[in-house]
Amino acid sequence: MKEKLKTAFSTRQYMIAGDFEIYYYRDRGLPEVNSHRHDYYEYYFFLEGDVSIEIETRTFRLHPGDVILIPPGVRHHAVIHSNERSYGRFVFWISRTYYEHLTSQSKDYDYLVTHIRDRQNHIFHTDSIEFNGIQSRLFRLIEENHSQRFGKQTMLANLISDLLLHLNRLVYEKDHPGRKEVKESLYSQVVRYIDGHLSDPLSLDSIASAFFVSKYHVSHVFKENIGMSVHQYITKKRLGACREAILGNAEISSVYRQYGFQDYTSFFRAFKKEYGCSPSTYRQSRTGVSERV
Repeated sequence: MKEKLKTAFSTRQYMIAGDFEIYYYRDRGLPEVNSHRHDYYEYYFFLEGDVSIEIETRTFRLHPGDVILIPPGVRHHAVIHSNERSYGRFVFWISRTYYEHLTSQSKDYDYLVTHIRDRQNHIFHTDSIEFNGIQSRLFRLIEENHSQRFGKQTMLANLISDLLLHLNRLVYEKDHPGRKEVKESLYSQVVRYIDGHLSDPLSLDSIASAFFVSKYHVSHVFKENIGMSVHQYITKKRLGACREAILGNAEISSVYRQYGFQDYTSFFRAFKKEYGCSPSTYRQSRTGVSERV
């Protein structure tokens, strides 16, 4: 993982920055942190370890990809069962003032918090593809926070908004899996289907079969709306997903299979054509991290 972005663990449970703080931890043999409350919002993203989290009077075993949101005033603490495995997680703190600033702009930022208050469910499970998208956003936020680049504060605001809206959208769509516009076009349905099945075998025939229409009709409607073939769109979406995972530090040698490419050679050629360089060169140019493939 990105060693240079790791933070040395501290038992401090209060904010020293005005708006937000974000940390990437991966360690062993930590001191116990007693049950506590915050006056800010804590977003916790679990990577690995033998760990449970106690929230008020309930205890939950954690699994890689779990996302936890602890609003202000909620008592909680992590319980480490074993130090044989490293304990990896991201922790993102955001002040009440900054959170209220965001929700005053749009209530879309508040869906997740409202969900928790209504259902008393603080933990949300994500699959590996969903979590890769979250992880890449977290790393970009950490990298920007460590930088001294022009426009840093504006970029940080954009990245925080993107992260929080992405999380709210994920949970909303899990709560409303069948929600569609009444007159959603075939094109929109096909796009939605492709976006949700990138890791599955996809072809014009299989898509046509899923919607009970001819493949020629799907091809015509798709090209008319987007100006490219179904195959070209699938490839672009898969490359984009691979790019997100690679920037989130997934292993290049295995990520292409996760997103539907059958072999590394075809993935390498498509990636280089789309982004102008190899996957490893692309990551190194953006993050300074290289990897053998």
